[in-house]
Amino acid sequence: MDNGQCVETASARLQVLRQRFPAVRQRTLQLCEPLHVEDYGVQPMADASPPKWHLAHTTWFFDTFFLAPWQPDYAAFHPAYSELFNSYYNGVGNPFPRARRGSLSRPTLEEVLAYRRYVDATIPELVDAAMCSGSAADLVKMTEVLELGIEHEQQHQELLVTDLKYNFGHNPLYPVYTSRPSASDGCSRPIRFDEAKPGLVQIGTDVEGFAFDNERPRHEVFLQPFQVANRLVTNAEFLEFVEDEGYQRPELWLAEAWQQLQAGTLAPQPLYWRRTQDQWSEYRLDGLHPLDPHLPVVHISGFEAMAYATWAEARLLTEAEWEWVASGEPVEGNFVESLRFHPTSSTPASRQFFGDVWEWTSSSYSPYPGYQPLAGALGEYNGKFMSSQLVLRGGSCATPQQHIRASYRNFFYPADRWQFTGIRLAKNS
Repeated sequence: MDNGQCVETASARLQVLRQRFPAVRQRTLQLCEPLHVEDYGVQPMADASPPKWHLAHTTWFFDTFFLAPWQPDYAAFHPAYSELFNSYYNGVGNPFPRARRGSLSRPTLEEVLAYRRYVDATIPELVDAAMCSGSAADLVKMTEVLELGIEHEQQHQELLVTDLKYNFGHNPLYPVYTSRPSASDGCSRPIRFDEAKPGLVQIGTDVEGFAFDNERPRHEVFLQPFQVANRLVTNAEFLEFVEDEGYQRPELWLAEAWQQLQAGTLAPQPLYWRRTQDQWSEYRLDGLHPLDPHLPVVHISGFEAMAYATWAEARLLTEAEWEWVASGEPVEGNFVESLRFHPTSSTPASRQFFGDVWEWTSSSYSPYPGYQPLAGALGEYNGKFMSSQLVLRGGSCATPQQHIRASYRNFFYPADRWQFTGIRLAKNS
C-alpha cells in the first residue's frame, strides 16, 4: 500500500470515529440527566468516584492524550485540571488522591461542563484539519488514541452507573434513579451443566480493529473437559447459601476472605441486600424492593463467588474456559441500553454469557504470552494492574453493548463487589 492509500485508509477510519465521538460523549450526559446538582459530588468510599469527577476525567483523557500532542500552540483549559482529573497516569503528572475526589467542591459542575464543551468542540476541528493535511503516520496514531478515548469513556459510563448505585444504595432514603423496573418472569429455569470438550484452543484476539492491549496476542491454551452451567446463579440459590450459614463456615472461604469476615469488613450478605424482620429486600436503581428470587444474584465479591461455588460442590470457570464457550454465543443480552440497570431473569433462548452481570473467573489478571503494553503513559492503562486481581468476563447491565466482546478482560480485586458482578458455576468432567 502506497502513502496515498495509507492516508486514504486512515482518514476513512478517523472519519468514522469523528462521527461516533459526539454520540458517546452525549451518552455520558444522558446518564446524568436524572441527577440533581447535590448528587454530583458525593463519594462515600474511595473506589466510588463522584459523577462530576467522571465527567471531568473522561474529558481530561481526550485533553491530555489527544489534544495536547496534536493541537498547535496548545493551551490548557485550566492548568490545575491536569492534576485534579488525572486518575493514575504517573507518566504525565501527579494524580490527585483518589479518596479525596469527593472533596473537590470546585470546579463547579458548570465549569466541568464547560470543560467538556471546549474539548468536544476542539477535537472535531483538529480531526478535520488532520484529514486535510496530516501525514499517514499521524492519522494512524490519532485514530488509535481517539478510539481508545472513546472506549475509555464507555468504561466510565459503566463506572458512573455503578458508583451512583453505591452512592444511592448507602443513602437511607434509597433514592430512585430510574422508574423502569427490572425484568423478571417470575420463574427460574432449572440449572443444567452442559458438557464441554475443548482440548487445544485459541483465546485472545488478533483482529485489526480495536481491542485493548491486554486482550492480545491470540494464543493457544489446552483445556481439559469440563461442565458449564446454562445460566447464572439466582437470588434464591444464593439465599440458600446464606441460610445454611455459608458466611459462618470457615471451610468454604479462602484465608484472606475469612479474615475479612471476622474483622467485619465483609458483610455476611450481598452488598445491597437488606433484612427487616423476616423479609429480605434488595436496593436497585429503581428503589428498595422485596428480594426477587428469580433474578441473578449481583454485587458479589470474588471471595463470595468462590465460597458459594465450594458450597455448591462446583467451581468457577477459568477465563480461558469462559472465552472458549462464550465465543460461540451471540453478543446479546441485557446491557445498559435497556435502561433497567439491573440483571434480568434467564430465558430459554439465552445462557446469559453477555450482559446482566460480570462473571467472576478463577483466573488471576496477568499478561498473555507475548503481551506488549501501549507506548508511553498509555501503557499504564492496563499493564500496571496485572497483580493481585481476578479476571471477569461478559459485561453487565451497566455495560454498553457496543463495548463488549468475548475476548474482553475486566479485572477487579477479589474483595470488590460494588460492580455488577455475579456467579456462573462450572464442574470438572
